[in-house]
Amino acid sequence: MRLDLRSIIHVPGASLPFQFELDLSQLDFYGEKPFAHPVRVSGTVRNMADALLLEGTAETTLELVCDRCLKPFSQALRLPVSTLLAEELEDEENDEIVLLENGHADLTELFTTALVLSMDAKHVCSEDCKGLCPTCGADLNNGPCNCGKEIDPRLAVLAQLLDKENE
Repeated sequence: MRLDLRSIIHVPGASLPFQFELDLSQLDFYGEKPFAHPVRVSGTVRNMADALLLEGTAETTLELVCDRCLKPFSQALRLPVSTLLAEELEDEENDEIVLLENGHADLTELFTTALVLSMDAKHVCSEDCKGLCPTCGADLNNGPCNCGKEIDPRLAVLAQLLDKENE
């Protein structure tokens, strides 16, 4: 969505609200497509003494796969976005200001970039997820597996010493 800001660029105190849905269902993250639902975007651009301030929020439900137990789960995402907009930069070093193109702001690009950068590298269904047994692949969230403790062959002699102490 391109937002026309020409009506508020030179009017201090003016504001322009926006609201739209963003379809990111084709974004691929390592073989997964977490944006299965539309992203609802809303906010306002305000002229604060000739500085345009965009404040908005992107909300959706992500469809993810737990990196520990491999079960699919849903997670709500609410991402606040706040940035300055300008027609031109006074210094080239300020890369946090988004430039307008002929008085228009590309909100689709701005919010897509913010959402992609906010994605976590790892996803877990819960903080106490125990994952899968590395030996048999059983889901340890359902209880312990039937695998015996595997002893590192390099430490087998030490295990025998501990067994003798316990006798």
